[in-house]
Formats: sequence, C-alpha cells, structure tokens
Amino acid sequence: MELLDKLNWRYAAKAMNGKAVPEEKVERILEAARLAPTSSGLQPFEIFVVKNQDIKEQIKPIAWNQRVITECSHLLVFAAWDTYTADRINYMFDLTNDIRGFKNEGWENYRQMLLNSYPQKDAEENFNHAAKQAYIAFSQAIAAAAFEGVDATPMEGFDPEAVDKILGLREKGLRSAVLLPLGYREEENDWLVNLVKVRKPMEDLVTVID
Repeated sequence: MELLDKLNWRYAAKAMNGKAVPEEKVERILEAARLAPTSSGLQPFEIFVVKNQDIKEQIKPIAWNQRVITECSHLLVFAAWDTYTADRINYMFDLTNDIRGFKNEGWENYRQMLLNSYPQKDAEENFNHAAKQAYIAFSQAIAAAAFEGVDATPMEGFDPEAVDKILGLREKGLRSAVLLPLGYREEENDWLVNLVKVRKPMEDLVTVID
C-alpha cells in the first residue's frame, strides 16, 4: 500500500523550487533504473545526470522552454543505443559470464542467436527497440522517485537531435529518448498541483481472461 500511496501522491510537477535532492536519494533512483528488466538483459541505454546549470539552460529552449528543466535539481537524460552491435551484445554476455563465474551452453547459443539477428537489422529499428528498453528503466525511476518523496516530471517534449548535440551523444553511439527532471514541487506556482489525479477506471483498463 505504501508504494500505491506514493504513486497517488506523484504527478508531473510543472514548477520546481530549485531545492537540491540529496545525492543518496538520486543514487537510489538511479539504482532502481539500473535494476529494471530489459530485453535479453542487454540494458541498451545510458543515463546522463545533468547537474550543471549552464547545460540545463542550453536544454531549456529546445524543450519548449519548460521551466522545470532549469528549476530541477538533477536532469536525467535517458539515451538509447543508436543500434545493436556485436561488441555491445558481447559485452553484456561476457559480463554475465564473469559475474556468474561460469559459461552455459544454452546461454552461449542465445548469444549467437542475438549476434545473428540484431546487428543485421536496420539501425532505426534497433534504436526504437533500445528506446523501449530505456522507457522501462525510465518508468521504474519515476516510481522510485515517488517512493523517495522526490518529484519527477516525464518529458518527451524536446528536440532530441539538439539534446544529442549539447551532450555529444551521437559520438558515443547514443540518441536521447526521454528526459526526467528530479526536484521538489513549487506548489504556489504550479497550476497542476491541486487537481485530482485522473486515470481510467480499472474496468476500462484491465480485462481478465479466466
């Protein structure tokens, strides 16, 4: 129930007060994102934590001038792989083998299946798949922020190519997918803060097939 209470408390804050979020809270939010499930366990994305105010100021104009970009404490940028490569796939499989301390024939066969599939696909198709995995971690970060009593504002309203240029993402083989400012709501200047949360009723959302 505590998590549901926190999720009912959260909303997409439209104004933040600039107060710093304690680093230990940010670390736990990032850890929740790191622990998120992803397709084949590849984690095909990286998270950039922007604390530099000058960079936030550069991003604000290409994010529809949304004030939370510069008022937030930490701006998380979820950047997905621009495509899948053999090196990227092998890294995660080798890491798994190193951490678990053994090789498994079935696991190695699965590695080969991915190597024979993903790198041959269109780069845009691969990016879209990787971005979906980034969104899983993004959603988990939102829930973790709520649990920490930290406001998090999901943002797709920005120019990805411009953000990529500001952060030098393309040179790293990455493309920005979604933004998540973290901070604390400024209630007196946020038109959304006192509005009732609206979601579909359960019967319109969920179909149970017995």
